[in-house]
Amino acid sequence: MNRIIVKIGSNVLTTPTGKIDVTRMSALVDQIVWLRQQGNEVILVSSGAGACGRTELKVGKELDSVGQRQLFCAVGQVKLINYYYTLFREYHLHIGQVLTMKENFEHEDQYENLKRCMEVMLDNDIIPIVNENDTVCLTELMFTDNDELSGLVAKMLNAQSLILLSNIDGLYNGNPADPNSKVIRQVDIDNDLSRYIQSTKSSAGRGGMQSKYHTATAIAQSGIRVIIANGKKDNILCDIFQHPQDSVFTEFLPR
Repeated sequence: MNRIIVKIGSNVLTTPTGKIDVTRMSALVDQIVWLRQQGNEVILVSSGAGACGRTELKVGKELDSVGQRQLFCAVGQVKLINYYYTLFREYHLHIGQVLTMKENFEHEDQYENLKRCMEVMLDNDIIPIVNENDTVCLTELMFTDNDELSGLVAKMLNAQSLILLSNIDGLYNGNPADPNSKVIRQVDIDNDLSRYIQSTKSSAGRGGMQSKYHTATAIAQSGIRVIIANGKKDNILCDIFQHPQDSVFTEFLPR
């Protein structure tokens, strides 16, 4: 049985106006269920709490950036996990929420407790849904983004594949906006491709292609297959496994 980590970024789950795209979320849940039906274990690392909170609240008081982040994520995480609960329940599947922070991966006892928690979920046919605990993770306590978090989870659980879903097709050999640029289909981690990486970030999330490239190379070094793909494309998760030759994504070959 393969273990697959699927990371869904905020830019996949939101519309151009910043609202949660429930239709897209529902389609991704359908695909995750399909992966399970093929005999895989799936762990979901999902962003989107902040976006859920922003659309839920109208804050009248002036708040600094830290206060806004804590407030929106605290309220939005409830809404986000409720969406997933409702969507997976249609398939009679249970989910479990795992909120974590960087120091949980740095102390042996906390690391083992976190690992044991997710493994007992998998053993009992429950889908772990992982996110950063944004109410207490501030500044130096924060992960770079959920790309980093998903990579740490992949290593912790000895996954076979890590799939990073973004809103572009993969790693390009130029500016993605340039029609002459093409997606690099396979990456040998011994070749430095950092010259192709754009430093820009999406408006919805903290990460960018630079973060995904760093995570992908580090995780592929440890023997885990990593894929960067476009989560906005219909049926992308199924196509990665069913029709890889006909699908556009970047695969980092594991060492």
